[in-house]
Amino acid sequence: MGAKDHRTRAEDVGPARCAVLTVSDSRTRDTDESGRLALEILAKFGHVVAGHQIVPNKPRAIAAAVAAALKDADMAITIGGTGPSKRDVSIEAVRGLVEKELPGFGEMFRALSQKEIGTAALMSRALLGVTKAGRLVVAVPGSPGAVRLALETILMNEIKHILWEVRRYAQP
Repeated sequence: MGAKDHRTRAEDVGPARCAVLTVSDSRTRDTDESGRLALEILAKFGHVVAGHQIVPNKPRAIAAAVAAALKDADMAITIGGTGPSKRDVSIEAVRGLVEKELPGFGEMFRALSQKEIGTAALMSRALLGVTKAGRLVVAVPGSPGAVRLALETILMNEIKHILWEVRRYAQP
């Protein structure tokens, strides 16, 4: 069975329940442009928002917020904290929740980013992984352009397919 057949079957998955977590010590709901954009993209593609919150830029707070969100969501998306600075800790925070990382997401994100922002794309540590419970964890950079690229250009095309793959051999 090829990818085309998988995508056809994946349509039965229905809308994904998605939680959006903006990682920031300075943003508020009023100033969280990237979080609002993520919510708009999810709605545009027919997915359900299972929550939206601002999370402090602290590893334990991020991991706890993602774990809590995944109790009611198929996917948790963290926005921000993916760069190379000491304060960029989203990847370290969520990696412990992931059983299987899908490195192609980060590779594709950087390849497409390079066309938009040049070699600065190498500083991104975008991540997509699957938890032991079959939930998705996504970490993307905090700029609106990065959110649009990660969600609209890449992930929305594959989310149902990924969820179908993760679930098709799961134990009831």
